[in-house]
Parts: sequence; structure tokens; C-alpha cells
Amino acid sequence: METQGPPDKKYSNSHYIEEKLAKQKEIDDWLPITSSRNAKWWYSAFHNVTAMVGAGVLSLPYAMSELGWGPGVAVLVLSWVITLYTLWQMVEMHEMIPGRRFDRYHELGQYAFGEKLGLYIVVPQQLVVEVGVNIVYMVTGGKSLQKFHDTVCSKCKKLKTTYFIMIFASVQFVLSHLPNFNSISGVSLTAAVMSLSYSTIAWGASVDKGVQQSVNYSYRSSTMPGKVFDFFSAMGDVAFAYAGHNVVLEIQATIPSTPEKPSKGPMWRGVIVAYIVVALCYFPVALIGYWMFGKSVEDDILISLNKPKWLIAMANMFVVIHVIGSYQVYAMPVFDMIETVLVKKLHFKPTGTLRFVARNVYVAFTMFVAITFPFFSGLLSFFGGFAFAPTTYFLPCIMWLAIYKPRKFSLSWWSNWVCIIVGLLLMILSPIGGLRQIIIKANNYTFYS
Repeated sequence: METQGPPDKKYSNSHYIEEKLAKQKEIDDWLPITSSRNAKWWYSAFHNVTAMVGAGVLSLPYAMSELGWGPGVAVLVLSWVITLYTLWQMVEMHEMIPGRRFDRYHELGQYAFGEKLGLYIVVPQQLVVEVGVNIVYMVTGGKSLQKFHDTVCSKCKKLKTTYFIMIFASVQFVLSHLPNFNSISGVSLTAAVMSLSYSTIAWGASVDKGVQQSVNYSYRSSTMPGKVFDFFSAMGDVAFAYAGHNVVLEIQATIPSTPEKPSKGPMWRGVIVAYIVVALCYFPVALIGYWMFGKSVEDDILISLNKPKWLIAMANMFVVIHVIGSYQVYAMPVFDMIETVLVKKLHFKPTGTLRFVARNVYVAFTMFVAITFPFFSGLLSFFGGFAFAPTTYFLPCIMWLAIYKPRKFSLSWWSNWVCIIVGLLLMILSPIGGLRQIIIKANNYTFYS
């Protein structure tokens, strides 16, 4: 709002600035990310678990079967280490300038790369990730509901996946009206507990089933190109499994901060707890699932485990509940962006009605896309490569190099460059594998079936 001050300069300028700041503060107090800053450190722990442990964990044994034992374990462990390092960088950079907080990923990007360029680099990627995740979670939620329904009631009339996605979306229409991150902390805690539960069911039931008689650990494909493409696509699946970085600054923004006690202390404590939980979810599922089923494992391990019925039904229900929470954690920054644009750029009044309409439109949009393209895992490694790799593996490193300028060939310099190279490889290779899978699946796909 560029309005000219009245002619009496001395009075008007300071008054005008005060007015502008008051207006700014009023808007910030209304926006979902910055409106409440009284979170505890354990909020950050379960928001991070919810954001990171996706339904992707259930496809890890499948990814292992495309990577094989050696590379599989290496990729899992490397991803864990690299993403923990880049997460630490994000937490450190949140308040590197005394008295200023980078509450959103793109604010940090703007500081590192300049006002315009920062927006152009970060916002498209962050949106692809968050909207992509929301769409994928619509599909996952719908499919898991469908599996729950078919397992519990095998005699019932089979319904289309479309209807289950709509049922799942109906919950999101309600929950999307929780105003900010702190108000979804209950939803998020439930989701975090669920993710630990179904991961445990997945590997526990695998152990119970024991190693299958005809188990075979050779690669899935018989042809060389097949093996190579599978390898690329599996790398994308694993990259997708560690993608909580897109919401990490937004989560940290909700923690109170003073010069004596900056927010990075409690945030880092939460991150460590989250990462231990992540390891407890990922490693047993990936390794035990592959060990028991070998290359015949399904792309969702719960399908391989079809018995005992009640347990699988329960695990699928847990997935649904977790995905409900996860959808919210990823949608919050998107709501924040949408509402910021509406209020600051298009000068709408920050009212409840505006929020109600904007959020419903967004949920409806993700539902529509999910119903149209429900081939789930191919989309993952496709998106995984394009947007997850940069925002998780190398954007934090590039920002770190741009801002802190570590000495050439020092440890910090080397570690950042290694992450950047690994991340770039992921970004280039995994969409190739993902695209191939989409093409193979799309051959026998009919719309809205």
C-alpha cells in the first residue's frame, strides 16, 4: 500500500511508518505461521516426525528390492546422515541475524539469493513439494481406507477408490480450518504416534511371517536397462522418505525466542528426538521387510502381509489417521502463502470468511487431482527427484555457502559440496526412473475407474 504522507513531513513520516508497522503486525498475528509463538520443544519433535515419516516408509522394502542389499543400506544411511546435517543448517540459519527470524523457507532464500531470485528459487519448489505431498496423501489416505474396508468386510460391494478419496477429503475440509500450527499440535501428535505404530506393525508382522521359502534377493528386473531405471526410481523413493525440511522453519517459527534462549535450542532437541523415531521407523521396516520377502515384496509392504486380517486392517487405519495429520502439517505453509498473497498483494481484509473460502478451494483442488491421477508410487519418485532433492539435500547447503562463505577446502566447504553433488544426482536421476514407472502404469489405466 504505497500511500503518500500528508504535507506536514516531520509528523507524517514517523506516524506513517508506525501505522504501516501496526498494520503489518496485525496481518502477521493473523497469518497461520506467525500468529502464535508459544510452542514447546516437544511440539517440534512430533511436528517433525509427522512431516518426515510419511507413508513412504511402507514402500522402503520395495525400494530395497530395486537397490539390493549393499547399495540399499548405503543409500538409507547416507540419506539419514545428509538430511540430518541439512536440517541442522536450517535450524541454525533461522536466527543467524540477531533480532530477526526467518519464519519461512522463502524468507531465508530471499536473504541468501536476493529478494526476487530467492522467491523464484524457493517458492516454486516448496509449493511443488507441499502441494505434491498433499495430493499423494489424498491418494494414500483413500487407498488405505479402501484396503481397510476391503479387509474388514471382504463380502461387501467393492467401491471405487474415488469414493474413498472423497471420504478422506471430507475430514480435511473440517480440519483445514484450524488456524495455525499450534492448534494442530494435537492432530500432529496423534499422527506421530500412528506412524510409529504402523511401522512397528509392518516389521513385527514380517518377523512373525518369517523368511519366505522361495525368497530371492536378486534384482527385480531381468534386463540391464530395467535394473538401472529401477535403481534411479528407488533413489527417488528414499529421497522422498526424508523430506521434512520444507516445513522445518515454519515449525521453528512457532517456538518462542529470546537473545538468551534462542529457539534453536529447543528446536534442535525436538529434531534429534524426531530423527531417532525416524530411524526406529525406517531401518527395521526397510531391512526386515526386504529380508523376509526378497524381491517379491509389494510396493506397499502391508499388501505383502495380507494376514492376520485384524492387524492389517488396524495398520491401514493407522496410516489413514497419520496421513490426516501429515496433510495438515504440509498444508499449513501453503495456507500461509495463499493467505499472504490474498492479504498483502491483493489487499483483501484478513477475515474468517476469506480463510474459509481459500482453504476449502485448496482442499478441493488437491482432492480433484488425487482422484484424477491415483498411480501413487511412480508420482512419488517423479516429484521426489524434482523438488524434494533440492529443498532437502542441497538448497540448505547452497544457502549456507552463500551466507557463511566457509574457507575453501575446509571441512564445512567439503561437506556442503558433497551434499550438493549427491543432491544434484538425485534430482537428475530419480525423475527418469519415476517417469518410466508412470508410463508403464499409465498404459493400462482408465480415468476415474
